[in-house]
Amino acid sequence: MSQSGKTAKRMVIMLIIVLVIFAGLFGWGMLRSFFIEKFLKSFANQVQTVATIKAQETPWQPLVKSVGSLTAINGASLSAEVAGIVDTINFQSGQDVEKGDVLLTLRPNNDPAVLAQLEAQARLDAITYTRDQKQFAVDAVSKAQLDTDRANLDAANAQVAAQKALMAEKVVRAPFSGRLGIRQVDLGEYLQPGTAIVTLEQLDPLFVDFYLPQQEVARLHVGQVVDVGVDADPGQIYKAKITAIGATVDSSTRSIAVRAILHNPSLQLRPGMFTTVSVETGAPQEAVTLPQTAISYNSYGDTVYLVMHGKDAEGHEALSAKQVFVTLGATRGDQVQVLTGVKPGEEVVTAGQVKLHNGSPVAVNNSIQPSNNPNPNPPNE
Repeated sequence: MSQSGKTAKRMVIMLIIVLVIFAGLFGWGMLRSFFIEKFLKSFANQVQTVATIKAQETPWQPLVKSVGSLTAINGASLSAEVAGIVDTINFQSGQDVEKGDVLLTLRPNNDPAVLAQLEAQARLDAITYTRDQKQFAVDAVSKAQLDTDRANLDAANAQVAAQKALMAEKVVRAPFSGRLGIRQVDLGEYLQPGTAIVTLEQLDPLFVDFYLPQQEVARLHVGQVVDVGVDADPGQIYKAKITAIGATVDSSTRSIAVRAILHNPSLQLRPGMFTTVSVETGAPQEAVTLPQTAISYNSYGDTVYLVMHGKDAEGHEALSAKQVFVTLGATRGDQVQVLTGVKPGEEVVTAGQVKLHNGSPVAVNNSIQPSNNPNPNPPNE
């Protein structure tokens, strides 16, 4: 066979191979598309089991929530006004004290002796003044002498008062009633002026300080009730009342400072604790509410599935899913407020909607329902 004949034969063989490959690929693509289409059709017609709830109107109290912290009405870090060595400590860490109780004294050194000397001089000046008053009455001394005696007496009394004030600065007293913190000094320790000795906090009542968005300013007023929760006592809600609203809005956060007063008779709460705050900002109203699990949150809009009652091809009653867009309001606990899209009495899918699309046949099984509690209290584990 000539060289040209061999070349032609090889080209024919290569062409046949290429045709076989294309036929195989085309045939497999057709086969794959056929099976995928059949699978999707069978899946689309499959009845999906879902849980549902009847939409209904419930009382809805408008709230604004925030976080804050507890602050003592009176709180101070106590220290001595003058330098000295600790002479006595009259308190225990964590002790409750009354206003005026002596907590600590510094070594007096020669202060009592100096006071005694000044008091003696004051007594002598008082005797001299009294005697010269009697002599002045009979013209035995001049008016100038009597005035000098009076000035000497006043100066002596002033020196006594100054010495007593100096000695009082070496005694640290409780400025108000409250509970002490941890002692920071020891006996015999030399203290500089201003050295922290112990903290004192008034625990009842307490301030609750928090911030709210500027949009809520018009709905806030002094005396408004505030619900306060703390992590240290989960599930317990404390009632407080607003006592002050800030005069300015923070320009960086666009929020306003609010302060409420909270009674703490059990002394269980402490300044500095983190709090959650809820403020009622209007009259209760009726609103359609759904469990948050019923909502499909999407970038193009939030949706829910409604259960529609109809007939199948054989005339039997059948249920199907219908997807609708909704407008949502505020949330509370497990619930969300639905402003538009769902009417009272409509049956809404709360679980299993991930398997649905418009027109999907469904079967309802409400043996297990998602949580729908407006005030859930999960265990703190």
